[in-house]
This record gives sequence, structure tokens and C-alpha cells, in this order.
Amino acid sequence: MDVHPPLVKLLFALVAWISGYDGHFDFKEIGSDYPHHVPYRPMRLLPAILGVAVIPISYLTLRMLNQRPLSATLAALLITFENALIVQSRLILLDSPLLFFTALAIFFHVGFCKQDKKKPFTKQWWSWLSLTGLSLGAILSSKWIGLFTIASIGFVTINQLWHLIGDLRLPIPQLIRSFLARFLCLAILPLAFYLLIFHIHFSILSSSGDGDAFMSSEFQQTLRGHGMPDTFADVLIGSNITIKHTNTLGGYLHSHAQFYPTGSHQQQISLYPHKDDNNIWTVLGRLSDDVDIIHRKPPNYYYQNRIPLNGSTFIRLNHPLTDKRLHSHDIRAPISEVDYQNEVSGYGFVNYPGDANDEWIIEIVSKESDVKTDPVSAQRVRALRTKFRLRHSLLHCYLFSHKVRLPDWGFGQQEVTCNRNPTLASSLWYIESNYHPLLAEDKKAVKVNYRWPSFWAKFWEHHAYGSRPSSWPILKRGMNLLVGSVWVQSWAKDHRQIYLLGNPFIWWLATASIAFYLVAKSLLILRIKRGYHDEARNPNVIKYDRISTYLVIGWATHYLPFYLMRRQLFLHHYLPSLYYSIFQLATVFDFATSRLTPKARLKAFAFILLMALWSWSVFAPITYAAPWTRSQCESARWKRSWDFSCHDFPEHMDEYENLEQNDEGPMMRNSSGRARQAVHNRFKLLEPIMNVFQLPESRHLVSSPVLSDATPISQLDPPPLSHPRSSRTELD
Repeated sequence: MDVHPPLVKLLFALVAWISGYDGHFDFKEIGSDYPHHVPYRPMRLLPAILGVAVIPISYLTLRMLNQRPLSATLAALLITFENALIVQSRLILLDSPLLFFTALAIFFHVGFCKQDKKKPFTKQWWSWLSLTGLSLGAILSSKWIGLFTIASIGFVTINQLWHLIGDLRLPIPQLIRSFLARFLCLAILPLAFYLLIFHIHFSILSSSGDGDAFMSSEFQQTLRGHGMPDTFADVLIGSNITIKHTNTLGGYLHSHAQFYPTGSHQQQISLYPHKDDNNIWTVLGRLSDDVDIIHRKPPNYYYQNRIPLNGSTFIRLNHPLTDKRLHSHDIRAPISEVDYQNEVSGYGFVNYPGDANDEWIIEIVSKESDVKTDPVSAQRVRALRTKFRLRHSLLHCYLFSHKVRLPDWGFGQQEVTCNRNPTLASSLWYIESNYHPLLAEDKKAVKVNYRWPSFWAKFWEHHAYGSRPSSWPILKRGMNLLVGSVWVQSWAKDHRQIYLLGNPFIWWLATASIAFYLVAKSLLILRIKRGYHDEARNPNVIKYDRISTYLVIGWATHYLPFYLMRRQLFLHHYLPSLYYSIFQLATVFDFATSRLTPKARLKAFAFILLMALWSWSVFAPITYAAPWTRSQCESARWKRSWDFSCHDFPEHMDEYENLEQNDEGPMMRNSSGRARQAVHNRFKLLEPIMNVFQLPESRHLVSSPVLSDATPISQLDPPPLSHPRSSRTELD
């Protein structure tokens, strides 16, 4: 299951398929070796090419914003030597394509704004506007933060329409036409593109896979290889059934021949997400109703009479494989050790009829059942249609499950308890499969199956399931892409790291340019309030104020919403805002040097560029996983919060030569002579671009679980595909 829309991963899958990928490598284990048949080079080329393409797009965008060539060149070079952008472009990650689509959207929108001032409704006008909409659709189809780009362009569009409304020279029909054109291209077109990508996604990823359990049962039913045969609708005493939990997607009511290490030490009961024989239960009547209590199996009475399950029916559930009954008692649950949570266990042995603690009362919940299409499901239990609760006959608690996992002794399965005060959703169950001999003999017995969800139902389905934004503009902390056991076992012997850290000089200067605008704008407003209109009427000030307002709105709409999010956030979420802030830096440079001579302007340009180059070179070893010494690492730790590990580097550079000769590691094997020379000759201008395209021979995944955004990520299988909803890759 994936939290992100599928466009970028479909692009990776397309590249892999064109390159001969057969779909048999699942990308699950971070740090594992790529087999020879996995085309990881072409897959890494995709973000590399798109990352490099951002550079000329940034130049052209600033030129269209009426910036001088030198200012536009400065922004393009700062993007070239931005360490975090380089790291994102070198790995199979989502952010490089996302930034490419963001750059395209800004470029096309700026072009549209210029054309709108010249002459609206021409072919060029429609082209710029349509391309802006398609780019917005591509951003939205890559990551949900594409909504922020739509919001930033939406603010500008609303401002444009507001001015058009105030233009009394504009005829009403043309005003309506302007509104409808923008609505069509900037709202409907991105949404249509987004839906089209999901349609392609569902068409290609149509097979069953390991991640099926993260989806609803109805969704799983649409996958090839996961279809379930029709099951009997009427559930009778004596039926063999499987019971599923409604709320958590945790799976089936399950038991196995292992015991709780605490509490009663009886047999474990849990939720298990996959189909298994241990999910099967036999429905028995009340203990007092048994005719033949000495037999281990249910008496034949149940197979000779059709006794339906109605609301308020007393039942027992027997686990055939272990001959234990579903049981609860006044003992605390193994994990949720609170007074209102009782342990649920499997209890019983040969020739033992059980006791009253095995009895449960069915409570049909009509409002949650499928009563519209199957009215009978409100009166008696029907497979797949009736939602019900199971209340313990003595303790008056309800069979309950929640998103709490058992430890290793419970195989990480989901805890099941008997809760005296449960929420309705977490105590709701339904029967998925149902078999009874009498029903099998009855040709008129009604059978049912999951209802086939529509495209919209599948589209809206979602998964049931760092750093904070305030630290991003000041680059308080980076992110280690090689951590934990993966780092220790696979990479420590090479004494190299990849650490996601921006170029501090560029990062801080870009943040300062945002602050400069906010202060300057505030002072300008205060001057106007005090009656000083000289600066406000200055054409040069008006020009830069409009450009900066456009860029700062883009920066703010991509940055400030993260303060409202409680999910785990990471430094790479700031990269679109960084792109805007670098543009703002170039704008401030253009404004500040507007009255300087060309020679003085060139000196200022050279100073900023050289400082950026120096800062890039200091952190190049953790950008490219290049050789570094411990002393160099310590001297580069400008902030204590930067947590890259200096202990993993050798004392002297000569030790890398010994590593090559004695134990040639995967990264060392693959570093070309050009790359090594570039690390020592730090000021080679083409080094960032060269290293973006340099694809080492290493077959290790250079990634970390922290990039997964707290969810498993889809594998990249071309058609034919198995459904990839729980696989891990380098993708974020």
C-alpha cells in the first residue's frame, strides 16, 4: 500500500519494463543486492535526467520573470550545486521527478501570465494555460503536496480574476470566458489527468500480491489471483466459517497451537491478515443444547437440522485444527493490560465439553449491515452482508481488536481482546466464507460474494494507517540515508556515507532572501500608511515587489501547510519551497545589484558562486558517498544537530587504498577514477552534473526506511504484475 499517487512509480516501472525487467525482483529488502537482470542503471537515470532538466528550466523561468541573464544564471548554478537536490537526483526517489514537474508548472504559468498581459485567448495563450494545467496534474499525480502548487497558482489566478472584475472596460462575456478558461485548464484538466493516471494504475496493477491485506476485501476481490468463490449466504449452527474484523483491516479471527506467555497461558487468539486454515471456526450451539457432549466434533444433530443464526443467538466457536473454543475470562489482555480489556484465548481439551465462558451472544448491527440489497441480513446472520458483534455471555464484554501488535511470541499478529467499553467500529465483525453440508446439498441455497467496487470506490480507498517544518529553512538537521543494521552490515566496511543535507550557504542565503522580502514589504506598507508614496510608485520597486510576491506565495504555500500535519515529516519535504526560495534569492540579487556597474555586479555574482562552490565541496563526500577522513568530517560538522557519523571514516585517506586492495567494497569497486579525482579537485564546475549521471556498479539499494513516509511502498513491476502494495524500494 502506498501513500503517494502512482505517476512517478509508473514511470520507473515503464523504464524498467523497456529495459527488460521481468518483474521477479520485489525490492523489499533495503540494502539487498540487485540481481543482474534488474535494470537499476536506467531506473536511476530517470531521476538524474529530470533533476538535471530542472537547471535550464529554472534559467528560462527567471528570464521570463524579466531577470537579468546573470541573475538567472546564478539561480541555475545554485540549483546545480545544491547538495540535497543532487542526492535526490542520484537515487530512485520521488522528489526529483516531483521537482521537475513543479519547475515545469512554474515555467508554464509564468509564460501564461506574460501572454495574458499581451493578448488573451490566442493559440499561445491557450497553450501556456493548458500546459500549466497538465503540469499541475503531473505534480498531483506524483505526490499529494502537488495540492500546494495548485494552491499557489490558485492564489495568483484569483488575484488576476479580481483585477479583471475591476476592469470596467472588459465586457462581461469576456470576463466569464476568462473565468471558465482558467477553471477548465487549472482545475478540471489537472483532475482529469490525475484520474487518468489512477485508471492506468488500476489497469496495470491488477494482480494479487503480498500487500493485499492492506486493502479492503472488496478491493482485493478485483485483483487477479485473489478471487473468492461464492459462499452460502445463510449461516447455520454447524457451519464452518471464517470471521473478519471490519475496522482495522487486521484480518481474520485466528488461532494457532501457541500459547500466551502470560495471563492464563492458554492458546493464542489473534487477527491474521492472510487466508489460512487456522482461520476456520465451527459454529456450535449453547453448551446445554449439545446432544452428544463427549464427542470432540459437533454432534450430527447440527448437520441434520437447519438452525439459522439470528440476533441474540447463543453460540460457541470451535477451532477445528486445535479443538479449542473461543473463550474469555476475567484475566487481563496480554498487551492492553487495563481493567476493561479481558484476555481472549482458545480453551478446551479432549472429551471436555467446555464451560459457560465459551458462550457468546450474537448482536446484529442493522445500520452497518447491507439491508438495502439484502433485507434478511438485519434479522439473521448472512455471510458478507450482516455486520454483528459478539458479546460474552458472562462478562458482558465484546470481542474486540485494535491496531496493537503482539510481540515476537505472537508473530506480530494483531491483538484480540474482550472489551467492556469498545467503539462500535472496533467490535464489528462479518463472516466471509461459510460452508454447511445441508447447504451444499440444497441446489436452491443462496450464494453471495463481495460486491465489485466501482472505479470511484477503488479510487477513494486509502490505507488505514524526522523533523519538523520549523527546522527546515535553517537546515537544523539532515537525514542519513544509510542507517541501522543495513549500514552496519552492508556499508560500514567502505567507510562512506550518504547523508541528505542541503548546501548550507545556499540554504541559509535563500532563507535570508525570504526574510528580506517580508521585512521590506512590511516597511513599505508602513511608509505608505505614514503618507510616503515615493518608493511605492517607483517602477523598479513595483516590478520586484510583484515578482517577489509571486515567489514568496509559492514558498509559503509549499511550506506552511506542513505545520498542520501530524504525520512524520522529513527534510526532503522542503525541497519545492527551497526551489522558490532560490528564485527569490536571485530576485533579491537582481534588485540589489540593479544600480551597480556590470563589473561590480559580476564580482558579487562570483563571490556568491564561489561561496556556494566551497560549501558544496565541503559536503561533497556525504553527497556522493566519497572518501573522507574523520578530521575532515568533524570540521564539517558546523552544527551539533547534524548527525552524520564521523566515526565511520578512517583517520587518513591512504586507508582507502588499503581497502581497495584487501577488501574491495561495493561502493569502492564502482567509483570511477574521474569521480575520485573530482573529490580531491573540489572546484571542478561540472562535478555535480557528472556525479548525478555517474551510476556506480554497486547493486546495493542506497536508501533507508526513514524515507518510506511511514508506509510500505509499491514495487515496480511492469506488466504482467503482481499487486505491489507492501514492498519497499528506494522510493519515498
